[in-house]
Amino acid sequence: MKHIIILGDGMADLPVERLGGKTLLQYAHKPMMDQLAREGRCGRLITVPEGFPPGSEVANTAILGYDLNKVYEGRGPLEAASIGYEMADDDFAIRCNIITLADGKIITHNGGNLETEDARVLIDYLNEKLAKPINEREGCERVKFITGIQYRHLLVIKGGNKHIICAPPHDHPNEEWRPLLVQPEPCPVDSCTTAVNRMTPQQTADLINEMILKSQDLLSKHPFNLAKAQKGERQANSIWPWSGGYRPSMETLMQQYPQVKSGTVISAVDLIRGIGHYAGLKIVEVPGATGLANTNYEGKAQAAIEALKHDDFVFVHVEASDEAGHDGDLDLKLKTIEYLDQRLIAPIYKEVETWDEPVCIAVLPDHLTPVEQRIHVGQPVPFLIWYRGIPADEVQQYDEVSCVSGAYGLLKLDEFMHALMNIS
Repeated sequence: MKHIIILGDGMADLPVERLGGKTLLQYAHKPMMDQLAREGRCGRLITVPEGFPPGSEVANTAILGYDLNKVYEGRGPLEAASIGYEMADDDFAIRCNIITLADGKIITHNGGNLETEDARVLIDYLNEKLAKPINEREGCERVKFITGIQYRHLLVIKGGNKHIICAPPHDHPNEEWRPLLVQPEPCPVDSCTTAVNRMTPQQTADLINEMILKSQDLLSKHPFNLAKAQKGERQANSIWPWSGGYRPSMETLMQQYPQVKSGTVISAVDLIRGIGHYAGLKIVEVPGATGLANTNYEGKAQAAIEALKHDDFVFVHVEASDEAGHDGDLDLKLKTIEYLDQRLIAPIYKEVETWDEPVCIAVLPDHLTPVEQRIHVGQPVPFLIWYRGIPADEVQQYDEVSCVSGAYGLLKLDEFMHALMNIS
C-alpha cells in the first residue's frame, strides 16, 4: 500500500452568515472530496498541541507524526533547510516577512502579494544597508537576510537567542504594529542561555526591533516602493521577523515508520519543504507553483502521480486557501477549495484508482483560517481516508460538521499518522 496526504492549508473554516451559516467546505462544490468521504472513512484531528501556536509549522509537523515538544524550533530553521542554508550551532534563524504598513497598522502580511523577483532586489538592498559584522577582526556577519519565496524570507542572527516573543503578522491584520514589536521572553536565566556564546533575549529583541524600524525608513525610499506609492498600490515597506529557533534535531519518517521506505514532498512553501528536508523526503519543485490561488494545480497533481510511481509516501501541500483566508477573500477561498478538488485531487484519484498496487489517499487541512477572522485557529480539522475496498462509514460529504460522525472519531496529533501507516 502506498500513501499520499493531500493537504489544503487553512482550508477549514467557521460558519459564515453570508453562506447561510455554512462553512466554506459545506458550501463549496467539491464532488471529488465528497465522493472520497462517502466511499472512505472520516474523522477529526487535533493538529496543535497544547501550548503551541496554531501555525502551519506546528500543525504540519504534528500531522507527520512528530512530537513538537521534542523537535519544535519555529519556522526559521525549517525554511533555512528549504532554502539550502546550513545552520551553524550558534545560528538563530527566524522567518522574515516583508509586509505592508500604513497609518501605523499592519495592512497585509505579504507586502501586497510581493513577487520573488522584486523581493530579491529588496533583500539585497537590506543586506547592503543592515547586515552587520560581529567585529572587524572576525569579518563575519552578525545578521544577514536570505531570499526565500515571494514575501517569505529568512533572517539569520549569529548568536541570537530564541527566547523572545514575536507576533506573526498574519494574526494581526489592521492592528497597530508598535505594540507588537519583539519582546524578551520571561524565563529563568539558565533556560535562556546555552553552551554557545549567545546574546541575551533582551539584546536579541532590541536588535530585531532596531532592524524593523530601520527597514521602514530604507524600504520607503527604495525605487520599488516609490513607484508603488505613485500608483497608489500597497508598498512592501517593512520587515517583520517571527518564529525563530536553532537547528532542529528530527528523525526521518523512515526512521519513525518502517512502512515508509522513500518519500516525496511537493509544495511551493519553504516551510513545508524544510519539514520535508528534515523528515528525509525528496523535495520536488513544480514550475508555476506559487503558494497562491494561481498555483499550478495540474503540475502538482502530475508530480504527485510521478512520485507515487517510485515512492511509497507522498505529501502534497497547497497553500492557496490559507492565503485567501488571511486576505479575508470569501469568493477566492471558495475557488481555491474547488480548484484543489477538481484540478489536483480528481486527477490523482482517477490515475491511481486504475493501478494494480493500491494507494491510500488522505485529505485534510492543517488548521482553520477563517475568512471572517483572517487568522489561524487551532480547532480540530476534518480529515478523510480512502483506499479501494475500505469499509465506508456513514459520512456522505467532506466538511467540518459531517466528519464529526466519522468512524475515526477525534484523533490527536500523531494518532493520525499512526492510523494512516497501519493501513497496509
